[in-house]
Amino acid sequence: MDERRFKKRTVFLLLYLVFALLPIYWMVNMSFRTNQEILSSFALFPADPTWSNYLTIFTDASWYSGYINSLIYVLINTVISVMVALPAAYAFSRYRFLGDKHVFFWLLTNRMTPPAVFLLPFFQLYSTVGLMDTHIAVAMAHLLFNVPLAVWILEGFMSGIPREIDETAYIDGYSFPAFFVKVFLPLIKAGVGVTAFFCFMFSWVELLLARTLTSVNAKPIVATMTRTVSASGMDWATLAAAGVLTIVPGAIVIWFVRHYIAKGFAMGRV
Repeated sequence: MDERRFKKRTVFLLLYLVFALLPIYWMVNMSFRTNQEILSSFALFPADPTWSNYLTIFTDASWYSGYINSLIYVLINTVISVMVALPAAYAFSRYRFLGDKHVFFWLLTNRMTPPAVFLLPFFQLYSTVGLMDTHIAVAMAHLLFNVPLAVWILEGFMSGIPREIDETAYIDGYSFPAFFVKVFLPLIKAGVGVTAFFCFMFSWVELLLARTLTSVNAKPIVATMTRTVSASGMDWATLAAAGVLTIVPGAIVIWFVRHYIAKGFAMGRV
């Protein structure tokens, strides 16, 4: 009975993996084909593989500059989100104050709100202060959604650390900054890794704010990918190659924080 159940689970897992990986494989397949071949035939493998689509991305300024712009504002947002969320999450996990639960819930409601709700206020504010079409503009806009998520995740990890560790460190003569950096942060490094991953991924794939708040100098790769229509039609091959390249940063981040993500799921916070 156990063996039969194991086989069923194995078959189900294999089917799920095929279902999940098929779109990615098909995008990779399209990235090595020409538009004529994509539109004229259905094939599991490219008949005449070509690297021209990837060369287009790395030689066309609008493509590779969009890729670099995305990396810049995503990294800025991730660093600021984690740095802002760390002290806030520590306060929620260690202290009780009037309205703490209401403030915590209010933070989460910002994360639940659709980005379109804040689009017009951000546009008018940035146009007034001269931040339109800058990397910091997109990074700061994404803070509205990433900081609440970061606080929520980190608070769960911090609440799992006994308060006696804080008291022992103070008795040993640690100042709060020294205690937080040398003692407390190493204990929640898994939470920091998970938080950085989710902040990175949200900012990397977000399209509406990134496209609206930029035009030329800070235009991200996701905005460039939506402008592949020309008089000759959709450039499917180049779009597929760009899609493959947009997966690479996320895959790299997942590789480095994969153990922390598993620990986050085990703790029930992620």
